[in-house]
Amino acid sequence: MKKIINTSKAPAPIGPYNQAVLVKDTLYISGQIPIDPATGKLVEGDIKKETKQSMENLKAILEEAGMTFEHVIKSSIFIKDMNQFAQINEVYGTYFDADTAPARETVEVANLPKFVNVEISMIAIK
Repeated sequence: MKKIINTSKAPAPIGPYNQAVLVKDTLYISGQIPIDPATGKLVEGDIKKETKQSMENLKAILEEAGMTFEHVIKSSIFIKDMNQFAQINEVYGTYFDADTAPARETVEVANLPKFVNVEISMIAIK
């Protein structure tokens, strides 16, 4: 039915959820914020560094499920300030080939967990 995916190479959940759930060939990854899993501390002060940490957390979860960013079919980016979109997009884009990049939405929100500036979730298919 469903398989829970968790790795110590990404931050532990901070509530009643898992890092990801695999159902058949589809992986649903919970939103990742810029927490360094090695220290448990937030990466703060630079939106590019924050985005990179969020993407690295997603990468670790994908790898735990035996996948890569090539398997991602949909991503959702939640940001606190749309004025930072270009910087976020610049970092995000380094993880994908433009010709095969997933579908995506980017939404500006009032607040995010731990009051971070960016949170990214993904859906991937094997």
